Amino acid sequence: MPTASRNTGNGRAAKTQPGKAKAGKAEPNKANPGKAKPAKAERRSPLFIGSTEKAFKVLHAFDGPQRHMTLADIARAAKLDRSATQRFVYTLETLGYLRRIPETRNYALTSKVLQFSYRYIHANELIDRASPYLLEISRTLGETTNLHELDGPEVVFVARFPGQHLFNIDIVVGSRLPALFTASGTAILSRLSEAEQRDILARTELTQITPYTQTNPNVLMKRVRRAGETGYAVITNETVMGDIAVAAAITDEHGRAVAAINISVPISRWTLEKAEAELAQHVQVAAASISKSKFAPYRP
Repeated sequence: MPTASRNTGNGRAAKTQPGKAKAGKAEPNKANPGKAKPAKAERRSPLFIGSTEKAFKVLHAFDGPQRHMTLADIARAAKLDRSATQRFVYTLETLGYLRRIPETRNYALTSKVLQFSYRYIHANELIDRASPYLLEISRTLGETTNLHELDGPEVVFVARFPGQHLFNIDIVVGSRLPALFTASGTAILSRLSEAEQRDILARTELTQITPYTQTNPNVLMKRVRRAGETGYAVITNETVMGDIAVAAAITDEHGRAVAAINISVPISRWTLEKAEAELAQHVQVAAASISKSKFAPYRP
């Protein structure tokens, strides 16, 4: 699947791998609370088709920084033997999801994989409801707005409206970031149960993305609780250098967070205090309006 990128300062971008499926629920490592224990193997249903999983492993081999890969590279990344890899690559090439690079032994993804993204976005009612609010904020403030959904321990960019002053061109729809390191993820987690918050913490690799990324579990949980009290979250420089993000959660009819809206501004033109004072109300009002718009028919 296509990789997501993040800006790490000085105009350089580092690649971010989308989260990989885990066999079971990871447990906190008491000896090292910043690192999760390996997940225990989960007993699979007889309905589970292992060959389908392997086909997706081949596609996910392209999650890394390499755009073009040989059969050996794919086998290594997918953790499959060469014979199986060859069969899956041939099948995916025949179906149009992979292509052979002329005059080389390399393979690459094709644009056909984008059909999955298009169908998801086209069918997502939340994106339809949120887009007018995101666009209005972007036009009014001239800043970038994003819609994030939670997927495991990560947030996914499902809609993005660049502002007039966009400074980070590497993040696009489909990009992923650790939820606990982002304002949107923090806002979403603040509306989940403590057990769910702890589960996501246990599944998060607490490794710095920038020199300012907060990796202390206690501090991370403390700011989740603060977001629950204030109704919004503010994070600076933790996933993108030079970025201030302010976010609020979008909730369903039960008050449970399903997504978050954020405004991203550069520190070259905004201070943390100004961003919090002026932008928090924008994301809170928009999040509340989107929640009401999408879920009003189902409210008791």
